[in-house]
Amino acid sequence: MNLSDSQTGGSAPRRVSAMEAVLIHLRGAIERGDYAIGDKLPSEAELCRRLDVSRPVLREALRALQTMGLTQSRTGKGTFVIASAVEDPTFGDFTASDLLEVRRHVEIPVAGYAALRRGPENLDHLAHLLERMERETDTTAWVAMDTLFHLAVAEAAQNPVFRRVIEEIRDALARQSAFLNELGGRREQSNREHRAIVEALADGSEHDAVEAMSHHLDRVETTLTDIVRPPRTDSSTEGGPEA
Repeated sequence: MNLSDSQTGGSAPRRVSAMEAVLIHLRGAIERGDYAIGDKLPSEAELCRRLDVSRPVLREALRALQTMGLTQSRTGKGTFVIASAVEDPTFGDFTASDLLEVRRHVEIPVAGYAALRRGPENLDHLAHLLERMERETDTTAWVAMDTLFHLAVAEAAQNPVFRRVIEEIRDALARQSAFLNELGGRREQSNREHRAIVEALADGSEHDAVEAMSHHLDRVETTLTDIVRPPRTDSSTEGGPEA
């Protein structure tokens, strides 16, 4: 069986990666009941053979299924289905909804404080990070800088408690960022949103900084919602991804 690269719907279609195609296929099978709660998925070797993909591609898809809360990997036993529908993805120790709630209550006012309190060294650091992120093509490297960016905004607020809070959720932020970039193609859009935040900080505008961070988190929530929404079952999910 092959799954081909295809395009998603919407005003700006993009190519679906091999991993996404495998994820769509397996998620669909679980949601249709082909694999019921408690069932063990076929072995990695068998799934690679059936779907004609490499093991790294398959493992990425299996990790995404686990993040979505559909499966659980049990050491030495395999991957088991634990839910029939996606409700609230989990990033490390936190659910997406809990993480976003905290981010709205912390990062939005922090951006406002940063606009009023930032020093030239903070702006230089943020500008340097932003330039590196806009040039970066490797998702793993970009995600690492994404978390550094949000830490740098907290630092610019000149309150060590804010930085400590972001540090506490840093792993979850990285996991969420990777998830959104792999499945939502967020990188370029996020770069634009980050630039708007930096420009507001440079202008010293509390209002604009709050608005820019609010917009950024709104877009994060929208992308998460789009991913959690049940996928379409049409010809776009059939074919074969490149390994």
